[in-house]
Amino acid sequence: MTSTSLGTAQDRLDALDWAELAGELDEFGSALTSRPVLAPDECRSVAALYDDAARFRSTVDMARYRFGRGQYRYFGHPLPEPVRELRAAFYPRLLPIARSWARRLNRPAPWPDDLGTWLEHCHAAGQTRPAPILLRYGPGDWNALHRDLYGELVFPLQVVIGLDEPGVDYRGGEFLMTEQRPRAQSRGFATTLTRGHALVFTTRDRPVRSVRGWANGPMRHGVSTVRTGRRHTLGLVFHDAE
Repeated sequence: MTSTSLGTAQDRLDALDWAELAGELDEFGSALTSRPVLAPDECRSVAALYDDAARFRSTVDMARYRFGRGQYRYFGHPLPEPVRELRAAFYPRLLPIARSWARRLNRPAPWPDDLGTWLEHCHAAGQTRPAPILLRYGPGDWNALHRDLYGELVFPLQVVIGLDEPGVDYRGGEFLMTEQRPRAQSRGFATTLTRGHALVFTTRDRPVRSVRGWANGPMRHGVSTVRTGRRHTLGLVFHDAE
């Protein structure tokens, strides 16, 4: 990762208020960092990787599969250095939240202390393809509400990082989440991704208090229509794909 005043990936994440982020995740299923985790020049460098097809294992045209409109690309091995470093640095910070959610929902918590061992478990289960993605949207592009579940083994949290400046490089393109509530209408959230900042969000649900203790609140995420310009984001998924 490029040396900047932000320090190493670990330094950047150490500077975040993780108690506050955990509280927001508990309440809303997502939380935006108050500080950037990538500097502007790093954001530009990561976004520019999109044009280097050799970096990726596959490209998805969303319109073809009726996922929305636009494109995203799955990184291949080896992952670019900033992607690898951020993924490894986020995992141990997210792990206590993942385990806490599993306890409340009375679910197994199969995630070991380090990312490398967890990925070995994924590979042993047939999930061998890297899941971090780089997304590019232009005018009129959007992403339907979905979940990123790529096999039996799932890490319950993931991260998306804005690589362009909203209101300058593009308009629209807000990150969307919906929560399905029991016996009630669904609730929606919209977040503008400030360049370099990371949004941590649930992969599929969050613990919700109920009269009987805790229940799961199913959630999905997507992206609103980009009105003008071009929007790039980096997605960090912590389980690999089949």
